[in-house]
Amino acid sequence: MPKCVAIIPARGGSKRIPRKNIKEFHGKPLIAYSIEAALKSGLFEKVIVSTDDEEIAHTAKKFGANVPFIRPKELADDFTGTGDVIKHTLNFLKENGEHYDYACTIYATAPLLQEKYLIEGYEKIKTTDAKMVFSVTSMPFPIQRTFKIDENGRCKMFTPEHFMTRSQDLEEAYQDAGQFYFENLNKEFTDIPFGKDSVPIVLPRYLVQDIDTLEDWERAEYLYEAIAKTNTK
Repeated sequence: MPKCVAIIPARGGSKRIPRKNIKEFHGKPLIAYSIEAALKSGLFEKVIVSTDDEEIAHTAKKFGANVPFIRPKELADDFTGTGDVIKHTLNFLKENGEHYDYACTIYATAPLLQEKYLIEGYEKIKTTDAKMVFSVTSMPFPIQRTFKIDENGRCKMFTPEHFMTRSQDLEEAYQDAGQFYFENLNKEFTDIPFGKDSVPIVLPRYLVQDIDTLEDWERAEYLYEAIAKTNTK
């Protein structure tokens, strides 16, 4: 049987929202939602949290995750990419005799994550030739109608040829939802990660919210509360 591991990166040094990963969100630390969704899915041999922070490690263990190491400081600065953190975790597991066919990176800042989409992603990574399966959502506005503000404070469209094109006639675009990324560890990328080697799992926009600022945090709380009220009706 194929084996799958979930890896949740959770650095302790969040700047814009201090202690973000364990800040209370509707009664629980933020990271708890990602851990619980992973555990409820029943997909993973282990749910591992990679952190450089002892308090985060304690919280992660409390909610059922494994924390087999404290991440080295050189992998916990503002410039370390998620890929390096995942590679470090997989190398640690391999050195300890644990081999996996699939790895799923789950962000610690995804309180709207639902296990049914994790399950859908796992089925796709198993039954297709994709290297990666990840969460996406549709753009709320046609990207062909977007513009920038130039150095003179004036507007400049990216694709001015579409100024008169009706929105319903423009091709829909999608963005990374920032929740989860399944990877087939037995395959190599032949294209960029968001290219032909990847399969998207499309989430409704009301389940997607980056949490980088306090405004993001408040919006995520409103969305979570609205979803919870809907589910109890």
